[in-house]
Amino acid sequence: MILNLSDLSDEPLHAQISRQVRAKILSHDLDDGEALPSIRAMARQQRVSVITVQRAYDDLEREGLVQSRRGKGFWVAAIPEGRKQEMAVERFADALEKLVAHAVAEGLSDEEMRRILEQLLAGKERA
Repeated sequence: MILNLSDLSDEPLHAQISRQVRAKILSHDLDDGEALPSIRAMARQQRVSVITVQRAYDDLEREGLVQSRRGKGFWVAAIPEGRKQEMAVERFADALEKLVAHAVAEGLSDEEMRRILEQLLAGKERA
C-alpha cells in the first residue's frame, strides 16, 4: 500500500496513516473485506514504528472502517455504500466548520468564503 507520509507535517504520522487509509476505503481504492498490511509490514513499508501503525489502525477500527481479529490481522469492514458517502460528507462538514470558524474570526464575509470555495471547485474541474 502506497502512502505519502511526511515528518515535516504538523499532522502526526499515525493521523496521516489513518487519513490516507480512510480515504482509500471511502473512495473504493480498498474494497470491503480486503486485507490491510499487517502492523509490522506497514511499519516496515512506511518506515515508522509499530506503535504508530497500531494507533492508526485502532483509530480506523473505532470509526468502524476496519475490523480485526487477534492473530488474523486487519481488513476493510463491510460498509453499505450509502454509509460511506455519509461518512465522507460528515468528515467534510466537520473540517469545513473549523475552517469557517477561523475565517469568520479573521473577518471574512460569507460572500468571500463562497467566492473562494467556488474558485477552488472550479479549479478542481479544470485539473
